[in-house]
Amino acid sequence: MFLGIDIGTSGVKAVVLDEAGAVVGQGTAALTVQRPHPLWSEQEPDAWWRATNAAVQAIDPSVRRSVRGVGLAGQMHGATILGTDDKPLRPAILWNDGRSDAQCAAMEAAVPDLRAIAGNIAMPGFTAPKLLWLRDNEPGVFAKVATVLLPKDYVRLLMTGDKASDLSDSAGTLWLDVANRRWSDELLGACGLTQAQMPTLYEGSQITGTLTADIAERWGMPRVPVAAGGGDNAAGAVGVGVVADGDALLSLGTSGVIFVATSDFRPNPDRAVHAFCHALPGMWHQMSVHLSAAACIDWVARITGAQGAADLFARAEAAGPASGPELFLPYLSGERTPHNDAEVRGAFLRLDNDTDAGRLAQAVLEGVAFALADGLDVLREAGTTIERLAVIGGGARSRYWGETLAAAMAVELVYLQGGEIGPALGAARLAQLGVDGGDPATVCTAPPVSHRIAPDPALVAALAEKKAAFRDAYSRITPKS
Repeated sequence: MFLGIDIGTSGVKAVVLDEAGAVVGQGTAALTVQRPHPLWSEQEPDAWWRATNAAVQAIDPSVRRSVRGVGLAGQMHGATILGTDDKPLRPAILWNDGRSDAQCAAMEAAVPDLRAIAGNIAMPGFTAPKLLWLRDNEPGVFAKVATVLLPKDYVRLLMTGDKASDLSDSAGTLWLDVANRRWSDELLGACGLTQAQMPTLYEGSQITGTLTADIAERWGMPRVPVAAGGGDNAAGAVGVGVVADGDALLSLGTSGVIFVATSDFRPNPDRAVHAFCHALPGMWHQMSVHLSAAACIDWVARITGAQGAADLFARAEAAGPASGPELFLPYLSGERTPHNDAEVRGAFLRLDNDTDAGRLAQAVLEGVAFALADGLDVLREAGTTIERLAVIGGGARSRYWGETLAAAMAVELVYLQGGEIGPALGAARLAQLGVDGGDPATVCTAPPVSHRIAPDPALVAALAEKKAAFRDAYSRITPKS
């Protein structure tokens, strides 16, 4: 059996798979985000560790005793800053933190070849600008930086004692030469850092170390090997079989991601498309990334008094698709693809006297769908053909939302059993590859299909005017206009 651990933003998920790929145990533990200032988003690294222990120990002890390997997945880009004692020097700065916009411009000016090397435009979400912000605003902390780790790799350090990372997660730092799958001295140097402060790089299915005796005893399992794993999106893709050129998925978590596996490196940074290494050797991927997806659902549920996401979806369904003129722009934490705008913020537009909680809920579902459609169009502009998307993440639970998403994006959505645990599932499969070997195409197969949703032509037509108005509205609310 193989244990996959996903260090997410809202919680940690732990999943155990048997050798046939069936889920035989699960555990979860919640996390919270701190926002002490505008644009800031932080978490305490030790909260990840407490949640990891809680999630793993929630799994039946008899299942844990049979685990033969562990894989890790995690939220990308988070700057976990350690001193010489390997203790965090400050809270981690997360992927949806927007404070380092000025540092992005400075880094692009300092390294004219940045986009060619990294394959990506400098954005506040990436790790590198966060370290420049630290240098400019907290120089005392920056002077003490001995190691920079990504969130899941800090958990790995406490599990194994090893400072290691995989290429898919590290590609999101803006310090990687993505085409050549190695650290870039030029990009590190632009931030006043060296490779000595970076973890050792591995392919996602390679073994980086073994559980320490103390942790193995605490978790009730042998001292098993730990695989490198992957960033949450790449691991999620492995979990649902998106491993061959052209395979694609839609991840509906706190953020929203459209992910396409590619057999070669295909950057398109000028349109804010991400091009990273995949979690499998010799593979890359493209992504459009939207900073707020299911996060918008939780937000509007809170402000309208809904009793959680299920109640909100019910209110929206009662109102019906395109039921009112309301528009929602889902930029609660800024936006990446295609706008690369850390300063833009969400907005409701075109409210009237008949606007109620149900129509607000429906507008939010549509607004996230329109934003994802913008990202899909940018991938298509780059020559990528996408006719269907496998759907994973917590947002995959709502079939009603899926109808709006399929119509807005004009693609078939394929819902997979167990898709909501995709990253943890993929981490477990990477552990299986690391321990037993094998062909990823054979090991990393797609779970059974739960259902499919094809675009409804009538709904496509009903949403067309609102979709056009949505695209026009961005220019009216952004500080860049």
